Amino acid sequence: MTLQQEIVGNAMQMAVVSLQPGQTVYCEAGKFLFKTSNVSMETRLSGPGGGGQQGQGGQQGQPGGMGGILRQAMGTAMQVGQRALAGESLAFQYFAATGGEGTVGFAGVLPGEMRALELNGNRAWFAEKDAFVAAESTVDFGIAWQGGRTGRSGGEGFILEKFTGRGTVIICGAGNFIDLNPADFGGRIEVDTGCIVAFEEGIEYGVQRIGGLNRQGMMNAVFGGEGLSLATLEGNGRVILQSLTIEGLANALKKAQGGDKQGPTGGLFSTNAG
Repeated sequence: MTLQQEIVGNAMQMAVVSLQPGQTVYCEAGKFLFKTSNVSMETRLSGPGGGGQQGQGGQQGQPGGMGGILRQAMGTAMQVGQRALAGESLAFQYFAATGGEGTVGFAGVLPGEMRALELNGNRAWFAEKDAFVAAESTVDFGIAWQGGRTGRSGGEGFILEKFTGRGTVIICGAGNFIDLNPADFGGRIEVDTGCIVAFEEGIEYGVQRIGGLNRQGMMNAVFGGEGLSLATLEGNGRVILQSLTIEGLANALKKAQGGDKQGPTGGLFSTNAG
């Protein structure tokens, strides 16, 4: 059953989901806006893809006895531990309609767009941290680690959210979205590491240094505002970028409040202190 949803608004969009009986949708804690009274809300530590399905009468844990309960507890603990290391919310909120159709609303935390992605079970989607808003219970949420070299070089690119399974997942970003396919640009694009929102499985994601350790390379890093690295996206598949970076928004707010800490250059010498 396809999830019925509508994304409304302009500068700060929200997703309004119509839940049919038997459908369940979950969101990251803090992304819920409103619901009708016939929609139940339950907070769980486990995601839909692991740690057992809590809140379903406990029947799944019974056949395995104590061993099944321990496996469920271990699975939940591993999920929570991964999300904690990634800086994600520790819990999810689950919503289900009873006695007819129900409505529930979700939103991101920054001014910008939202997008509903349809997963068919063949290709996973990857998204930057905090992009996840809500998804059907048939979509599994996980954490993907991009490897030490990429993480050390790119900073923002070390940890990604990963969505697998079938169904609808709703993501958000800052500013306006730009849809690209690297195959339309010679198979490779290079972008600011903070501009990536999401991309399909099959796209190779990496980080490269801007220029060499020479005069021009240092000019790029110090005065270009990008630091020392750019993200690279290669292959044939969908890529979603955002026009506003969180770092750019934070620096603009600090400057407006008279607390600009990035210095006159905005690049390598940016402190970005909170």
